[in-house]
Amino acid sequence: ASICGYDTQEQSLEVKRLIGYLPENTPLYLDMYVKEFLSFVANSYQLSQTAKKISDVIAQVGLQSEQHKKIGMLSKGYKQRVGLAQAIIHDPKVLILDEPTSGLDPNQLSDIRGLIKSLGSNKTVILSTHIMQEVEAVCDDVIIITRGKIVADASIDSLKAQHNTQSLEDIFRKLTV
Repeated sequence: ASICGYDTQEQSLEVKRLIGYLPENTPLYLDMYVKEFLSFVANSYQLSQTAKKISDVIAQVGLQSEQHKKIGMLSKGYKQRVGLAQAIIHDPKVLILDEPTSGLDPNQLSDIRGLIKSLGSNKTVILSTHIMQEVEAVCDDVIIITRGKIVADASIDSLKAQHNTQSLEDIFRKLTV
């Protein structure tokens, strides 16, 4: 397999540099300050101009008012933003997000959806979720996988036309039962 032309087995370090990842339960250092944590992450990628990159990513994910707080003091929504910031600080070409909106309040949900859509305008974003409303809110194309097999790979509109329904949830249930 390859990602962006790099063999995932033979060139795994190059592949890892191309990918940003936000797990469902973001492992964060709760005793670190937001800015300190992002500096730690930036240094692990050996980025140049770290201060500028940290400032830019803080603005991009809307953490300006929280940047001098300890991560453990943040709400779930702001912790998600810190996780997203660490996933994009190195400007990856591919971004993998696992249930990025789980447990967010409606305002946070709207903000994170908008951020995901804007990130998708210049990079590949893979959204892993079982919540079809999230898929419809932020995705153009869908891959549905069941038991390790791809059972659908198309735009949302073409899937709805093909299955003669406006419900992506019905399509998902039909293809994964």
